[in-house]
Amino acid sequence: MNTQTKKGFTLIELLVVIAILAVLATAVVIILNPAQLVKQGRDSTRVSDLSALHNALALFLSEVPNLNSWNASTTCTASGTSPFSGAGACSSFRVTSSTAVTGTGWVDTNFGRISSGSPLSRLPLDPVNDTTNFYAYKTSSTLLYEIDAKMESTKYSNGGAGDVESKDQGDNPNWYEIGNAPGLNL
Repeated sequence: MNTQTKKGFTLIELLVVIAILAVLATAVVIILNPAQLVKQGRDSTRVSDLSALHNALALFLSEVPNLNSWNASTTCTASGTSPFSGAGACSSFRVTSSTAVTGTGWVDTNFGRISSGSPLSRLPLDPVNDTTNFYAYKTSSTLLYEIDAKMESTKYSNGGAGDVESKDQGDNPNWYEIGNAPGLNL
Protein backbone atom coordinates (compact mmCIF):
# COMPACT_ATOMS: atom_id res chain seq x y z
CA MET A 1 0.00 0.00 0.00
CA ASN A 2 1.60 3.17 -1.19
CA THR A 3 -0.07 6.20 0.33
CA GLN A 4 1.34 9.44 -0.78
CA THR A 5 0.16 12.62 0.86
CA LYS A 6 0.72 15.69 -1.18
CA LYS A 7 1.52 18.81 0.73
CA GLY A 8 0.68 22.21 -0.69
CA PHE A 9 -2.18 24.42 -1.73
CA THR A 10 -4.55 23.99 -4.58
CA LEU A 11 -4.96 26.65 -7.22
CA ILE A 12 -8.39 27.58 -5.88
CA GLU A 13 -7.04 28.06 -2.37
CA LEU A 14 -4.31 30.35 -3.67
CA LEU A 15 -6.79 32.39 -5.73
CA VAL A 16 -9.07 32.82 -2.71
CA VAL A 17 -6.19 34.07 -0.55
CA ILE A 18 -5.04 36.49 -3.29
CA ALA A 19 -8.60 37.82 -3.68
CA ILE A 20 -8.92 38.36 0.07
CA LEU A 21 -5.58 40.20 0.18
CA ALA A 22 -6.62 42.39 -2.76
CA VAL A 23 -9.87 43.35 -1.01
CA LEU A 24 -8.01 44.15 2.23
CA ALA A 25 -5.38 46.22 0.40
CA THR A 26 -8.08 48.19 -1.40
CA ALA A 27 -9.90 48.82 1.87
CA VAL A 28 -6.71 50.04 3.56
CA VAL A 29 -5.93 52.45 0.71
CA ILE A 30 -9.49 53.81 0.72
CA ILE A 31 -9.64 54.19 4.49
CA LEU A 32 -6.15 55.61 5.09
CA ASN A 33 -5.93 57.66 1.87
CA PRO A 34 -2.14 58.08 1.63
CA ALA A 35 -2.41 61.33 -0.34
CA GLN A 36 -4.37 62.95 2.49
CA LEU A 37 -1.86 61.64 5.04
CA VAL A 38 0.97 63.34 3.12
CA LYS A 39 -1.04 66.59 3.00
CA GLN A 40 -1.76 66.31 6.74
CA GLY A 41 1.96 65.90 7.41
CA ARG A 42 2.75 69.05 5.41
CA ASP A 43 -0.01 70.95 7.23
CA SER A 44 1.40 69.83 10.57
CA THR A 45 4.78 71.19 9.44
CA ARG A 46 3.11 74.50 8.50
CA VAL A 47 1.50 74.87 11.94
CA SER A 48 4.82 74.05 13.63
CA ASP A 49 6.82 76.43 11.39
CA LEU A 50 4.47 79.34 11.97
CA SER A 51 4.44 78.71 15.72
CA ALA A 52 8.26 78.76 15.85
CA LEU A 53 8.37 81.95 13.78
CA HIS A 54 5.65 83.56 15.92
CA ASN A 55 7.64 82.75 19.08
CA ALA A 56 10.83 84.16 17.55
CA LEU A 57 9.06 87.40 16.57
CA ALA A 58 7.50 87.71 20.04
CA LEU A 59 10.94 87.26 21.62
CA PHE A 60 12.42 89.84 19.25
CA LEU A 61 9.72 92.39 20.09
CA SER A 62 10.04 91.80 23.83
CA GLU A 63 13.82 92.02 23.92
CA VAL A 64 15.05 94.48 21.32
CA PRO A 65 14.59 97.97 22.78
CA ASN A 66 15.29 100.05 19.68
CA LEU A 67 12.87 99.08 16.95
CA ASN A 68 13.71 101.81 14.44
CA SER A 69 14.42 99.04 11.94
CA TRP A 70 10.86 97.65 12.19
CA ASN A 71 9.32 98.54 8.88
CA ALA A 72 5.78 97.93 7.76
CA SER A 73 6.08 95.40 4.98
CA THR A 74 4.34 92.57 3.24
CA THR A 75 6.36 89.58 2.13
CA CYS A 76 5.53 86.14 0.81
CA THR A 77 7.72 83.12 0.13
CA ALA A 78 6.00 82.35 -3.17
CA SER A 79 3.98 84.28 -5.69
CA GLY A 80 0.26 83.80 -5.19
CA THR A 81 -3.01 85.40 -4.15
CA SER A 82 -2.42 87.37 -0.97
CA PRO A 83 -4.23 86.34 2.20
CA PHE A 84 -4.17 89.93 3.45
CA SER A 85 -7.17 92.22 3.32
CA GLY A 86 -7.06 94.56 0.33
CA ALA A 87 -3.41 93.85 -0.35
CA GLY A 88 -3.59 92.30 -3.82
CA ALA A 89 -1.28 89.55 -5.02
CA CYS A 90 1.90 88.65 -3.19
CA SER A 91 3.74 88.94 -6.49
CA SER A 92 3.33 92.71 -6.22
CA PHE A 93 5.31 92.67 -2.98
CA ARG A 94 8.83 91.53 -2.17
CA VAL A 95 8.63 87.84 -3.02
CA THR A 96 11.56 85.77 -1.85
CA SER A 97 12.55 82.33 -0.76
CA SER A 98 15.54 83.53 1.24
CA THR A 99 15.73 81.86 4.64
CA ALA A 100 18.29 84.28 6.15
CA VAL A 101 17.53 85.38 9.73
CA THR A 102 19.63 88.54 9.34
CA GLY A 103 16.83 90.76 8.06
CA THR A 104 17.37 89.88 4.40
CA GLY A 105 15.11 86.82 4.36
CA TRP A 106 11.41 86.71 3.60
CA VAL A 107 10.79 87.94 7.15
CA ASP A 108 12.75 91.19 7.19
CA THR A 109 13.62 91.07 10.90
CA ASN A 110 17.20 90.70 12.10
CA PHE A 111 16.85 88.02 14.76
CA GLY A 112 20.58 88.34 15.47
CA ARG A 113 19.77 91.48 17.48
CA ILE A 114 18.34 89.28 20.25
CA SER A 115 20.87 89.10 23.09
CA SER A 116 20.95 85.29 23.10
CA GLY A 117 21.17 85.16 19.32
CA SER A 118 18.60 84.09 16.80
CA PRO A 119 16.23 81.39 18.08
CA LEU A 120 15.95 80.18 14.47
CA SER A 121 18.86 78.86 12.43
CA ARG A 122 16.94 79.74 9.28
CA LEU A 123 13.48 80.96 8.33
CA PRO A 124 11.04 78.19 7.47
CA LEU A 125 9.66 77.77 3.96
CA ASP A 126 6.34 76.21 3.08
CA PRO A 127 6.79 72.48 2.25
CA VAL A 128 5.23 73.07 -1.19
CA ASN A 129 5.95 76.80 -1.68
CA ASP A 130 3.97 77.32 -4.87
CA THR A 131 1.28 79.80 -5.93
CA THR A 132 -1.35 78.08 -3.76
CA ASN A 133 0.61 77.01 -0.68
CA PHE A 134 3.09 79.52 0.69
CA TYR A 135 3.88 81.51 3.82
CA ALA A 136 2.98 85.19 3.95
CA TYR A 137 4.09 87.81 6.45
CA LYS A 138 2.82 91.33 7.04
CA THR A 139 3.72 93.97 9.60
CA SER A 140 2.40 97.36 10.56
CA SER A 141 4.31 100.38 11.79
CA THR A 142 2.69 99.84 15.21
CA LEU A 143 4.66 96.62 15.84
CA LEU A 144 1.84 94.30 14.82
CA TYR A 145 2.54 91.29 12.64
CA GLU A 146 0.73 88.40 11.03
CA ILE A 147 2.05 85.20 9.48
CA ASP A 148 -0.26 83.18 7.24
CA ALA A 149 -0.31 79.77 5.58
CA LYS A 150 -2.85 77.94 3.43
CA MET A 151 -3.68 74.42 4.60
CA GLU A 152 -4.06 71.72 1.95
CA SER A 153 -5.51 68.70 3.77
CA THR A 154 -9.21 68.32 4.41
CA LYS A 155 -8.45 67.69 8.09
CA TYR A 156 -6.72 71.03 8.82
CA SER A 157 -8.68 73.17 6.32
CA ASN A 158 -11.79 75.19 7.10
CA GLY A 159 -14.51 72.77 8.21
CA GLY A 160 -12.20 69.78 8.72
CA ALA A 161 -11.90 67.70 11.88
CA GLY A 162 -8.71 69.54 12.93
CA ASP A 163 -9.70 72.91 11.40
CA VAL A 164 -7.04 75.53 12.19
CA GLU A 165 -8.03 78.03 9.51
CA SER A 166 -11.42 79.21 10.78
CA LYS A 167 -10.59 78.72 14.48
CA ASP A 168 -7.45 80.89 14.63
CA GLN A 169 -9.19 84.17 15.59
CA GLY A 170 -8.12 85.68 12.25
CA ASP A 171 -10.21 87.57 9.73
CA ASN A 172 -9.83 85.10 6.85
CA PRO A 173 -11.50 81.71 7.45
CA ASN A 174 -9.54 80.08 4.60
CA TRP A 175 -6.01 80.87 5.87
CA TYR A 176 -4.22 79.86 9.05
CA GLU A 177 -3.25 83.19 10.66
CA ILE A 178 -0.97 83.68 13.65
CA GLY A 179 0.52 86.86 15.09
CA ASN A 180 0.07 89.54 17.72
CA ALA A 181 -2.64 91.62 16.01
CA PRO A 182 -6.02 91.26 17.71
CA GLY A 183 -8.35 89.78 15.15
CA LEU A 184 -5.37 89.48 12.80
CA ASN A 185 -6.85 91.95 10.37
CA LEU A 186 -3.72 93.35 8.75
